[in-house]
Amino acid sequence: MNLKKKKIAVLMGGRSGEREVSLRSGSRVLESLRKQGYDAAPFDTDPDLLDKLKKKKIDVVFIMLHGRYGEDGVIQGLLEMNGYPYTGSKVLASALGMNKIASKRIWQALSIPTPKYFKIDATDNIPKQVDLISRRFPVPVVVKPVSEGSSLGVNIVRDVNLLESVVRGTIKDFSDVFVEEFVPGREVTVGILGRNSDLQALPVLELVSKTDFYDYQAKYTAGMTDFILPARLPKPVYENVQKTALDAHRSIGAYGFSRVDIIVSKDHVPYVHDINTIPGMTERSDLPAEAAHAGISFDDLVVRILESAF
Repeated sequence: MNLKKKKIAVLMGGRSGEREVSLRSGSRVLESLRKQGYDAAPFDTDPDLLDKLKKKKIDVVFIMLHGRYGEDGVIQGLLEMNGYPYTGSKVLASALGMNKIASKRIWQALSIPTPKYFKIDATDNIPKQVDLISRRFPVPVVVKPVSEGSSLGVNIVRDVNLLESVVRGTIKDFSDVFVEEFVPGREVTVGILGRNSDLQALPVLELVSKTDFYDYQAKYTAGMTDFILPARLPKPVYENVQKTALDAHRSIGAYGFSRVDIIVSKDHVPYVHDINTIPGMTERSDLPAEAAHAGISFDDLVVRILESAF
């Protein structure tokens, strides 16, 4: 199939807290496609998006939306209902990947290591739940929104006396919240490329943040994180991390590409804590760096993702 004859919409921006990152990712993808001779144009998630796609006679949509309404299956369902091929994971895998509790339940069922957690019921007695958490998990613990990306709303709580106020604040900002046990170890991430049985785990990237953890600031501010490629892991552990990332990708039915975030504990167990079905493609993003280390240029990476639409 000659994709250079197709009209491509690069969908970026969106309505989530990751809008600015999405615009950066999408602009870089758009620039690469045009440089390589593809007929590509930028689109945002306006109310009249479908009319615009129809008017421009778009053939395929390259989704570069991060977070809610773009990475969670919503836009994927809209495009499917209207007959537009699109890049990356389909509706169910996108929804599962975005919902951290849903994905963790799948990993638990398949014996893929993931940190233990407690789902907060915002309609129930918060002090009682906080007391139960403090008896179940020693501090530090991690408070997270159920459905957000780029570490938005994530807090490590090291003082049990602050746990209730952090939980309440996170509920106020994000509604659905859970508390996860803190697993000390190396923060690593693994990109996955390919479709069906033809899957490739990219080199393992180790992240050494100058903040408390690899948060939004560390991800998108120059100089706030040291990126170590390949990760400083013994070979058997390194290979097990890649295998675990592949297992996590397959388990939710992810397609085309993803990035799996893992903590390698001090006893070398790879704990999966997140999967991103539309990872960032900015100049500071992890997936392009891992691909480059594997000999895949940014332009080639963009084309491989584009081909996942078919």
